[in-house]
Amino acid sequence: MPKSSVAPSTVPHGPDAAEAKMTLLARHRPYAWLLLATGVVAWLASGALVLDRLELYKNPNASLSCNFNTWISCGDVMKTQQAELLGFPNPFIGIVGFAVIITTAVVMLAGARLARWYWIGLQIGITLGMALVCWFWFEALYVITILCPYCMVVWAMMIPLFVFTTVRNLSHGVIPAPAGLTRFAGEWAWVIAGLGYLAVIATIFFRFMHLIIPSNA
Repeated sequence: MPKSSVAPSTVPHGPDAAEAKMTLLARHRPYAWLLLATGVVAWLASGALVLDRLELYKNPNASLSCNFNTWISCGDVMKTQQAELLGFPNPFIGIVGFAVIITTAVVMLAGARLARWYWIGLQIGITLGMALVCWFWFEALYVITILCPYCMVVWAMMIPLFVFTTVRNLSHGVIPAPAGLTRFAGEWAWVIAGLGYLAVIATIFFRFMHLIIPSNA
Protein backbone atom coordinates (compact mmCIF):
# COMPACT_ATOMS: atom_id res chain seq x y z
CA MET A 1 0.00 0.00 0.00
CA PRO A 2 1.63 3.35 -1.05
CA LYS A 3 2.59 5.65 1.79
CA SER A 4 1.79 9.34 1.86
CA SER A 5 2.76 11.94 4.45
CA VAL A 6 -0.25 14.07 3.55
CA ALA A 7 -3.84 12.98 3.99
CA PRO A 8 -5.75 13.02 0.67
CA SER A 9 -8.30 15.50 2.04
CA THR A 10 -5.54 18.06 2.73
CA VAL A 11 -3.97 17.96 -0.73
CA PRO A 12 -4.84 21.21 -2.58
CA HIS A 13 -6.78 20.68 -5.78
CA GLY A 14 -8.61 22.77 -8.36
CA PRO A 15 -8.46 26.55 -7.76
CA ASP A 16 -6.85 26.00 -4.35
CA ALA A 17 -3.88 24.22 -5.92
CA ALA A 18 -3.30 27.11 -8.33
CA GLU A 19 -3.70 29.74 -5.60
CA ALA A 20 -1.19 27.98 -3.36
CA LYS A 21 1.54 29.05 -5.81
CA MET A 22 0.48 32.71 -5.81
CA THR A 23 1.67 35.54 -3.60
CA LEU A 24 -0.41 35.70 -0.41
CA LEU A 25 -2.56 38.72 -1.24
CA ALA A 26 -3.40 37.40 -4.70
CA ARG A 27 -5.26 34.48 -3.10
CA HIS A 28 -9.02 34.56 -2.67
CA ARG A 29 -9.55 35.13 1.06
CA PRO A 30 -6.42 37.19 1.88
CA TYR A 31 -7.20 39.48 -1.04
CA ALA A 32 -10.82 39.78 0.11
CA TRP A 33 -9.63 40.86 3.58
CA LEU A 34 -7.36 43.45 1.94
CA LEU A 35 -10.32 44.78 -0.02
CA LEU A 36 -12.41 44.97 3.13
CA ALA A 37 -9.74 46.73 5.22
CA THR A 38 -8.75 49.31 2.61
CA GLY A 39 -12.35 49.82 1.50
CA VAL A 40 -13.68 50.48 5.01
CA VAL A 41 -10.87 52.89 5.96
CA ALA A 42 -11.12 54.82 2.68
CA TRP A 43 -14.94 54.88 2.85
CA LEU A 44 -14.81 56.33 6.37
CA ALA A 45 -12.31 58.98 5.26
CA SER A 46 -14.54 59.85 2.27
CA GLY A 47 -17.55 59.99 4.58
CA ALA A 48 -15.75 62.38 6.92
CA LEU A 49 -14.94 64.61 3.94
CA VAL A 50 -18.58 64.57 2.82
CA LEU A 51 -19.76 65.61 6.29
CA ASP A 52 -17.19 68.40 6.42
CA ARG A 53 -18.20 69.56 2.93
CA LEU A 54 -21.86 69.71 4.04
CA GLU A 55 -20.79 71.70 7.10
CA LEU A 56 -19.03 74.21 4.85
CA TYR A 57 -22.19 74.55 2.76
CA LYS A 58 -24.02 75.58 5.93
CA ASN A 59 -21.20 77.74 7.28
CA PRO A 60 -18.34 78.71 4.93
CA ASN A 61 -16.33 79.91 7.96
CA ALA A 62 -16.74 76.69 9.96
CA SER A 63 -13.64 75.40 11.74
CA LEU A 64 -13.29 71.75 10.78
CA SER A 65 -11.57 69.04 12.81
CA CYS A 66 -9.07 68.46 9.99
CA ASN A 67 -7.94 72.09 9.81
CA PHE A 68 -4.56 72.27 11.55
CA ASN A 69 -2.67 75.15 9.99
CA THR A 70 -2.20 77.04 6.72
CA TRP A 71 -0.83 74.04 4.83
CA ILE A 72 -2.75 71.13 6.42
CA SER A 73 -6.42 71.95 6.06
CA CYS A 74 -9.29 69.96 4.55
CA GLY A 75 -11.50 73.04 4.62
CA ASP A 76 -9.19 75.14 2.47
CA VAL A 77 -8.73 72.29 -0.03
CA MET A 78 -12.51 71.80 -0.32
CA LYS A 79 -12.92 75.42 -1.41
CA THR A 80 -10.70 74.91 -4.47
CA GLN A 81 -11.78 74.11 -8.02
CA GLN A 82 -9.88 70.80 -7.91
CA ALA A 83 -12.12 69.56 -5.09
CA GLU A 84 -15.09 69.38 -7.49
CA LEU A 85 -13.57 67.78 -10.58
CA LEU A 86 -16.89 66.55 -12.03
CA GLY A 87 -19.01 69.43 -10.78
CA PHE A 88 -19.71 67.93 -7.36
CA PRO A 89 -17.45 67.22 -4.35
CA ASN A 90 -14.87 64.52 -5.09
CA PRO A 91 -15.59 62.58 -1.85
CA PHE A 92 -18.96 61.51 -3.28
CA ILE A 93 -16.98 59.48 -5.84
CA GLY A 94 -15.20 57.78 -2.94
CA ILE A 95 -18.44 57.05 -1.09
CA VAL A 96 -19.79 55.14 -4.11
CA GLY A 97 -16.51 53.59 -5.26
CA PHE A 98 -15.38 52.27 -1.88
CA ALA A 99 -18.88 50.93 -1.18
CA VAL A 100 -18.37 48.74 -4.27
CA ILE A 101 -15.00 47.61 -2.88
CA ILE A 102 -16.54 46.71 0.48
CA THR A 103 -19.42 44.84 -1.18
CA THR A 104 -16.97 42.90 -3.35
CA ALA A 105 -14.99 41.90 -0.26
CA VAL A 106 -18.09 40.71 1.59
CA VAL A 107 -19.37 38.51 -1.26
CA MET A 108 -15.88 37.04 -1.70
CA LEU A 109 -15.65 36.20 2.00
CA ALA A 110 -19.09 34.60 1.68
CA GLY A 111 -17.56 32.22 -0.86
CA ALA A 112 -18.55 33.80 -4.17
CA ARG A 113 -16.33 33.36 -7.23
CA LEU A 114 -16.83 36.37 -9.47
CA ALA A 115 -16.81 36.34 -13.27
CA ARG A 116 -13.90 37.61 -15.33
CA TRP A 117 -15.94 40.55 -16.66
CA TYR A 118 -16.46 41.74 -13.08
CA TRP A 119 -12.73 41.67 -12.37
CA ILE A 120 -12.04 43.59 -15.58
CA GLY A 121 -14.57 46.23 -14.51
CA LEU A 122 -13.11 46.39 -11.00
CA GLN A 123 -9.58 46.76 -12.40
CA ILE A 124 -10.69 49.60 -14.66
CA GLY A 125 -12.48 51.33 -11.80
CA ILE A 126 -9.55 51.03 -9.38
CA THR A 127 -7.08 52.14 -12.08
CA LEU A 128 -9.18 55.22 -12.80
CA GLY A 129 -9.39 55.86 -9.07
CA MET A 130 -5.60 55.61 -8.78
CA ALA A 131 -5.20 58.02 -11.70
CA LEU A 132 -7.53 60.48 -9.94
CA VAL A 133 -5.54 60.14 -6.72
CA CYS A 134 -2.25 60.78 -8.57
CA TRP A 135 -3.74 63.86 -10.23
CA PHE A 136 -5.04 65.22 -6.95
CA TRP A 137 -1.73 64.44 -5.21
CA PHE A 138 0.07 66.57 -7.83
CA GLU A 139 -2.49 69.37 -7.55
CA ALA A 140 -2.37 69.37 -3.75
CA LEU A 141 1.41 69.53 -3.60
CA TYR A 142 2.32 71.77 -6.52
CA VAL A 143 -0.77 73.85 -7.36
CA ILE A 144 -2.93 74.23 -4.25
CA THR A 145 0.06 73.70 -1.88
CA ILE A 146 -2.29 72.58 0.91
CA LEU A 147 -2.66 69.05 2.26
CA CYS A 148 -5.93 67.40 3.23
CA PRO A 149 -5.47 64.76 5.99
CA TYR A 150 -8.52 62.71 5.04
CA CYS A 151 -7.46 62.81 1.39
CA MET A 152 -4.08 61.42 2.39
CA VAL A 153 -5.81 58.53 4.15
CA VAL A 154 -7.53 57.71 0.86
CA TRP A 155 -4.17 57.93 -0.94
CA ALA A 156 -2.68 55.50 1.57
CA MET A 157 -5.47 52.98 0.97
CA MET A 158 -5.41 53.30 -2.82
CA ILE A 159 -1.75 52.28 -3.14
CA PRO A 160 -2.10 48.67 -1.88
CA LEU A 161 -5.60 48.43 -3.38
CA PHE A 162 -4.26 49.22 -6.86
CA VAL A 163 -1.06 47.19 -6.56
CA PHE A 164 -2.60 44.01 -5.22
CA THR A 165 -5.71 44.16 -7.41
CA THR A 166 -3.40 44.32 -10.42
CA VAL A 167 -1.27 41.47 -9.05
CA ARG A 168 -4.40 39.43 -8.29
CA ASN A 169 -5.74 39.90 -11.82
CA LEU A 170 -2.38 39.09 -13.40
CA SER A 171 -2.07 35.94 -11.28
CA HIS A 172 -5.58 34.74 -12.13
CA GLY A 173 -5.25 35.45 -15.85
CA VAL A 174 -7.78 38.28 -15.89
CA ILE A 175 -5.05 40.49 -17.37
CA PRO A 176 -3.16 38.51 -20.05
CA ALA A 177 0.58 38.81 -19.45
CA PRO A 178 3.77 36.77 -19.86
CA ALA A 179 4.52 34.37 -17.01
CA GLY A 180 7.71 36.27 -16.19
CA LEU A 181 5.86 39.56 -15.73
CA THR A 182 3.19 37.89 -13.59
CA ARG A 183 5.84 36.25 -11.41
CA PHE A 184 7.77 39.51 -11.07
CA ALA A 185 4.63 41.43 -10.06
CA GLY A 186 3.74 38.82 -7.45
CA GLU A 187 7.23 38.64 -5.96
CA TRP A 188 7.78 42.39 -5.89
CA ALA A 189 4.27 43.59 -5.01
CA TRP A 190 5.21 44.55 -1.44
CA VAL A 191 8.27 46.44 -2.68
CA ILE A 192 6.21 48.27 -5.32
CA ALA A 193 3.62 49.28 -2.71
CA GLY A 194 6.39 50.36 -0.34
CA LEU A 195 8.00 52.50 -3.06
CA GLY A 196 4.60 54.12 -3.63
CA TYR A 197 4.42 55.13 0.03
CA LEU A 198 8.03 56.29 -0.02
CA ALA A 199 7.39 58.45 -3.08
CA VAL A 200 4.39 60.14 -1.45
CA ILE A 201 6.22 60.77 1.83
CA ALA A 202 9.35 62.05 0.07
CA THR A 203 7.46 64.46 -2.20
CA ILE A 204 5.47 65.83 0.74
CA PHE A 205 8.65 66.27 2.79
CA PHE A 206 10.62 68.05 0.09
CA ARG A 207 7.66 70.19 -1.01
CA PHE A 208 6.98 71.41 2.53
CA MET A 209 10.48 71.09 3.92
CA HIS A 210 10.67 74.83 4.57
CA LEU A 211 7.64 74.50 6.86
CA ILE A 212 8.57 71.16 8.44
CA ILE A 213 12.13 72.35 9.19
CA PRO A 214 11.92 76.14 9.56
CA SER A 215 15.05 78.10 8.76
CA ASN A 216 16.66 80.01 11.62
CA ALA A 217 18.17 82.50 9.26
